[in-house]
Amino acid sequence: MKVTITARHFKAHETLRTYASDAIQKIERYYTGVVSADMILSYEKPMNSLKIAELHVAVSGTVLKAIGKTDDFVKSIDAAVEKIGIQLLKHKSKQREKKKTVIRLSKEKV
Repeated sequence: MKVTITARHFKAHETLRTYASDAIQKIERYYTGVVSADMILSYEKPMNSLKIAELHVAVSGTVLKAIGKTDDFVKSIDAAVEKIGIQLLKHKSKQREKKKTVIRLSKEKV
């Protein structure tokens, strides 16, 4: 899986980058077909503002997106990863349901 971490309008510390990278690596436990993941870190105002973490995950022809907004980057990253995890589980169940339908149709024709 290709992981890209981008910080808008500031330079992210190496500890924040490694935390985000480790959190993104954990999404592979939900679905192994993840092609790439892009994390975009930004904020609304320089002081005392909302910290925003956007996560874009490319999965077999589909791009899943999640946004986490809190007062801390770590919490925002965790929120975005949790939302993506839910979306990946839903995507995985839809893929399984499609395969079952195809198998059922092919058995009926035989």
